[in-house]
Amino acid sequence: MADQYAQTGEDKRPTGIPVIRWEEPPEGPVVVLLDQTRLPAEEVELVCTDAPALVEAIRSLAVRGAPVLGIAGAYGVALAAARGFDVDEAAAALSGARPTAVNLSVGVHRAAAAYRSALAESGDGGGAAAAALDAARALHREDAEASARMAGHGLALLEELLPGGGHRILTHCNSGSLVSGGEGTAFAVALRAHRAGRLRRLWVGETRPLLQGARLTAYEAARSGMAYTLLTDNAAGSLFAAGEVDAVLVGADRIAADGSVANKVGSYPLAVLARYHHVPFIVVAPLTTVDPETPDGASIEVEQRPGYEVTELTAPQVPVMGAGGGIPVAPLGTQAYNPAFDVTPPELVTAIVTEEGAVSPVTAEALAELCARSRQVTI
Repeated sequence: MADQYAQTGEDKRPTGIPVIRWEEPPEGPVVVLLDQTRLPAEEVELVCTDAPALVEAIRSLAVRGAPVLGIAGAYGVALAAARGFDVDEAAAALSGARPTAVNLSVGVHRAAAAYRSALAESGDGGGAAAAALDAARALHREDAEASARMAGHGLALLEELLPGGGHRILTHCNSGSLVSGGEGTAFAVALRAHRAGRLRRLWVGETRPLLQGARLTAYEAARSGMAYTLLTDNAAGSLFAAGEVDAVLVGADRIAADGSVANKVGSYPLAVLARYHHVPFIVVAPLTTVDPETPDGASIEVEQRPGYEVTELTAPQVPVMGAGGGIPVAPLGTQAYNPAFDVTPPELVTAIVTEEGAVSPVTAEALAELCARSRQVTI
């Protein structure tokens, strides 16, 4: 089989450049991002000097992935406050940049609430801006800590469901350090298994149309020395039929109160395949992804992205040819259906793994209990 085999030696961080950071050069504070649209060809940073620039970075997927979107939203509010822009206006624009990812609005709300509280208490705009930045930095730290705990809980669940090790894990989209303050969500579990000598193979779905699996997950797996194989999305069925998948691990962009999971489009078909072939389908996400205000899957707003992402192929360092900046692969004027996410119902989800533990079976009651327990611990 022509694929990537595990490499010995110390793991390397998938990139030497932080995914997101706050900097304060002489000309004023900025949010600096690793531009994920340029990976894996090159590691290039994008500097955002105001909230609109960050909104555009979020919409263009220069920064993406549920947990890190929350961090970006919080830093965006802090940036608006520090530079003297309208914080409410910035918060509204940031929250609406990607409607399905609830972490984004959670991060924005947290930083904005810290700003408003400090401003109401002292009337000092500078102090309020500092409070917003403190909130963003705290969220960044907490996400890194949550990532490590999710990895531990996820590996423990795998060992319980699949004793003996040698796990062959199929993942979809990208859920590693590129989407997190730490080492990610679903990918972090696979990475923990790799480090423990329990991972036999990571199957990486390419994730059309924007190839987050091929461009980003394979990039992270290679840099981490993991044994991985890339496959086209429509090859997953044959992989299940051959008995080559022991578990499916995916992240989430929003989890409804009933346990319905919105994740990158293509996740739902994998859940159906997993159920038919009696393979665990496991969702790994921080509790900030659980949205008790969204009652069920039908209530989740699914982002519709531009059709040219389907009718054109785009890749780093490829000459611009089509209207969307890519190479046309469909006749001019072709209409495309391009939802960014799909929704998997709770009955197809074996477990939801969070930093506070796993829920299985997935029910509204069990999810609510876990969230309530987490709030008590936090308080």
